[in-house]
Amino acid sequence: MTRREYEWFMAGEPPGYQIMGNDYYGRNEKIMLPNGEICTSMDVLGWYNITYDYYQRYKKPVMHTETNTFDAADAPTWLWKQWVNILRMRKEGVPVLGFTWYSLIDQIDWNIGLSRKEGTVNACGLYDLDRKPRPVAEAYKMLLEEYGQITIVPHGELFEVTQAPSLLKVEV
Repeated sequence: MTRREYEWFMAGEPPGYQIMGNDYYGRNEKIMLPNGEICTSMDVLGWYNITYDYYQRYKKPVMHTETNTFDAADAPTWLWKQWVNILRMRKEGVPVLGFTWYSLIDQIDWNIGLSRKEGTVNACGLYDLDRKPRPVAEAYKMLLEEYGQITIVPHGELFEVTQAPSLLKVEV
């Protein structure tokens, strides 16, 4: 973002409700070695540490907006690891409003940021391109069966069922 956009963002509260969404892929974290070489690491600080620091700064509800791993065999463990981060964050009292595994189906050429057309299938979806579930889909199903009924915000209600019409909280 530009300096002007940053200053606008930091100057006050934008209208409406704000939720801070943090994508997290372990491969996004890098380590710079003493010789200047940069190594990709799977999870140096992790989603919890990074997001908790952001929460302490901005005090906004958070969402784990995107995660996966390219290794389909490791995906169920990665899913559970990220979910444990969610539970830990909620235990600390941070309002975590959602969690997303990206994506529903495998991606093509995502490993190169869609910069060119190579046709490489990245096995990171819940389902393969033939719509067959990957092991992570079964893990996600188990996660939903176990945790699908927890309240969206621990120790509080965010929404209520009412007959009253919807109203804007702020003028836009």
